[in-house]
Amino acid sequence: MIKLRGHHLLCVHGFQGMGYSPDFIKKMREVVHFVRDDGQDGPIQVEEQSDLLCRECPNLGVGGCQSSYDAEGKIRSMDSRVLNYLGLKKGEIYSKSHLVQVTKDKVAPEDLERLCYECSWLRYGMCQEGIARLRKKR
Repeated sequence: MIKLRGHHLLCVHGFQGMGYSPDFIKKMREVVHFVRDDGQDGPIQVEEQSDLLCRECPNLGVGGCQSSYDAEGKIRSMDSRVLNYLGLKKGEIYSKSHLVQVTKDKVAPEDLERLCYECSWLRYGMCQEGIARLRKKR
């Protein structure tokens, strides 16, 4: 079963091949392929802690993300905001199709300014573009 932290539920829609390391990019591509493939479904457990993507990030250290001062705290806060906004509970297991649908129904590109304001990737606009594409998808 895939475990994803809250904010990664949004990141997967905006991923365009950039990342923290080749291993991170490879793992992200695998997860993105699964999430974006309408022909696949399966369980995803949502978390507010390091997940399978974080394990491939060179910034992961003891206690979580070490990319900057209090990075892990800021990321957990972002996870919590996203899960609350989507009406999801940490530790719960949902179908991928449900998570994609609830994201499509509830998140607009402009919501990312509030949900993900601490994310260093937000300024590139990829996630906003990804959410816009998801919302247009039938």
